[in-house]
Amino acid sequence: MLSSTRHDTAPSPSLSAVGRALPPHYASQEQLIAALRDLWATKHFNLERLEDLHRNVQVGGRHLALPLEQYPALATFQQRNDAWIRVATELSETVARQALERAGLTPRDVDHVFFVTVTGIATPSVDARLVNRMGFREDVKRTPIFGLGCVAGAAGLARASDYLRAFPKQTALLIAAELCSLTLQREDLSIPNIIASGLFGDGAACVVLRGAEAPGATGPRVVGSRSVFYPDTERVMGWDVVDTGFKVVLSAKVPQLVKDHIRGNVDGFLAEHGLTRKDVRHWVAHTGGPKVLEGFESALELEAGALDRSWKSLRQVGNLSSASVLFVLGETLEEADAKPGEWGVVMAMGPGFCAEMVLVRW
Repeated sequence: MLSSTRHDTAPSPSLSAVGRALPPHYASQEQLIAALRDLWATKHFNLERLEDLHRNVQVGGRHLALPLEQYPALATFQQRNDAWIRVATELSETVARQALERAGLTPRDVDHVFFVTVTGIATPSVDARLVNRMGFREDVKRTPIFGLGCVAGAAGLARASDYLRAFPKQTALLIAAELCSLTLQREDLSIPNIIASGLFGDGAACVVLRGAEAPGATGPRVVGSRSVFYPDTERVMGWDVVDTGFKVVLSAKVPQLVKDHIRGNVDGFLAEHGLTRKDVRHWVAHTGGPKVLEGFESALELEAGALDRSWKSLRQVGNLSSASVLFVLGETLEEADAKPGEWGVVMAMGPGFCAEMVLVRW
């Protein structure tokens, strides 16, 4: 099941700036392994298996919402979620201010805030908590989105762009805040939880998107998007909501789903715009893990180095869920030295199981 939005014959919204932030607390993978060894050794877990799984994800270390020594005191879901609300709000404000400054705008210029997350819940949502902190206008629109997981960065770009096509004079923010470390289930010794404990990190990102008629709008244009839902895959990735919070669901089928579907999905999407993979100069891929990135590379027959920024981000900060693809997008905008007319594809996959692709042109 798929749906597409094609707008290459009409003025398109632009990606004006990206802000990115990581919590100040950092732990190397070896420090995290040591902490988990101490925890799980009492439960007779195969500790060599723990180390193998952590090293196989090729993550060098991660930034954490809290100092490492504070995590053992988080005994309940409420304690973890209260920490999530506080830190997610702080990081979201940081990245929003950073992105607006880079775009030469102020909070009063923002017409709509899209907020995505999958690692905590809050009502009022984090975007509402930013209104007073940042000084958004009282008529600012808000769309909080929970549950898309890793795909939400790309999906958020698509939904915000759809909105700006209806309101081409307006400006929107897409904010993604994920604190994966606060979801760890310490009593869960399943392989998916062990892998998640080694792969996922904490961080936030914000993209400023501007309608085609917004004054002074610059940056690559969002030409179109495509959503793909794979039937009967609900148990491939997601959460089981249990008494202690969010228990990860993560199937070993994910890399194979990438290999089986992403080439056809991308080729069909590009064909709608009269393009092929050879026309795409810039690939912005979600850092789903080594096997996912390898699946992207092999299935799409990408040239060596095409996903270097995604690999670098994975090694340095881990998988930041919805924020990951926005981190890579930010680095692409800053480092790629793209030329006018060049094409790019932003792509991510996540719970559903589903994929999202966004076509951009400089």
